[in-house]
Amino acid sequence: NPADITAEKLLEWKEAGINRLSIGIQSFFEEDLRWMNRAHNAKQAIDNLHLAKEQFDNITIDLIYGTPQLTNDKWEKNVDTAIALNIPHLSCYALTVEPKTPLAKMIKQQQAEDINPDKQSEQFLLLMGWLEEAGYEHYEVSNFSKLACPAGRPGWRSRHNSSYWQGKKYIGIGPSAHSFNGTSRQWNIAHNSNYIDSINRGMVPFEKEELTKTQQLNEYIMTSLRTMEGLQLDRTGMELLEKSKKYRESGLMKLENNALVLTREGKLLADGIAADLFF
Repeated sequence: NPADITAEKLLEWKEAGINRLSIGIQSFFEEDLRWMNRAHNAKQAIDNLHLAKEQFDNITIDLIYGTPQLTNDKWEKNVDTAIALNIPHLSCYALTVEPKTPLAKMIKQQQAEDINPDKQSEQFLLLMGWLEEAGYEHYEVSNFSKLACPAGRPGWRSRHNSSYWQGKKYIGIGPSAHSFNGTSRQWNIAHNSNYIDSINRGMVPFEKEELTKTQQLNEYIMTSLRTMEGLQLDRTGMELLEKSKKYRESGLMKLENNALVLTREGKLLADGIAADLFF
């Protein structure tokens, strides 16, 4: 949270060995932040990014598009501000309305404007063009990293999140945290105090799901298709070549180096296309 950033905390984080900050900016406009009920304001967003850059060069920020009041001009200014600040990594997400949230209730009661999918698609297409022109690679549907980086640095991609998309093993620590060992996933209880009590008793309650071979393949399809490297056919078999034919012929997907890769227009429908390719 930008409002939590102070010079003292930045030094403590750096001295503790932290080397990358993920900052939930969401927008550089005051009215957007108020509408999202964010704790920070537009001035804090800018000021605290400058403060963070004094200690860290490896910074990623979140931006939200597709909100009812966000015009294309304002969206462009948000993106331009991030580029001008030389932020090396951006995660950009379309606003989603989760059930039983205050926003969902307001929309149902017609106290807030509903989400416009066409507007979200348009702003996503604009985003891809702007960031490509500014020298960012679109390496995952929601994530962009600068191509230029100092010698010796292995790029600006999120190594942590890339593990998810590449199907690597990971351990989740904390309430609700998920873990994956390649063949099964497990998730800890969500209740904070119950989790702490369990830790003090030397145990952590969790639920576990064993994944079948088919589920493992489908997870690979879902995650890999979101990346610029695409879905490697040598991992799934050539059956998907026929199943994907309609998407390739309609310009939503292309075949590159024995991999199925989504085009810009295809990225608008990434989850739906992936689900259609499931075994």
